Amino acid sequence: MYIETEITPNPASLKFIPGREVLTTGGRHFADAEAAAISPLATALFSIEEVEAVFLGGDFLSVTRRADADWEELKPKILMTIMDHFVSGQPMITGEQETSSEDFDEADAEIVEQIKAVLEEKVRPAVARDGGDIVFQSFRGGVVSLHMRGACAGCPSSTMTLRAGVENLLKHYVPEVVAVEAVV
Repeated sequence: MYIETEITPNPASLKFIPGREVLTTGGRHFADAEAAAISPLATALFSIEEVEAVFLGGDFLSVTRRADADWEELKPKILMTIMDHFVSGQPMITGEQETSSEDFDEADAEIVEQIKAVLEEKVRPAVARDGGDIVFQSFRGGVVSLHMRGACAGCPSSTMTLRAGVENLLKHYVPEVVAVEAVV
């Protein structure tokens, strides 16, 4: 099995592309070993001391290292763990699926659908190329709140991506949007 790796705009994260499906839909971000308990692969990755976060996407995964970790030492451990998982045939997710906790006024349901469509068609593919994901959280008073996940969480350029990219795009396609903010 050949696993391709790519750098991301976040120097603390690397993108791993195993050449096969990782998740059938959406993405899952695991910030710690406890949250990763529903994923055998994420659990195995967290057994590597230097791993700080794991994101599973459609055909890739991103791993974020601790600040004191060195990619030269860490990368081979991660690659072996990913290979072992795929060879084992274990599922990617074994527990409950993630539930959405979206917040918006029902009167804004049509606007929210427009926002989600722009995110899905124009933003998420670009963010996935950088090893991350962006997920709708809420729409209140013209402000869209989004979760940055994977390599995008904590990325030094994520604020610029939100302001110069996502906010301008959403304002263009959905005039009701006045601002975009990231939520942790």
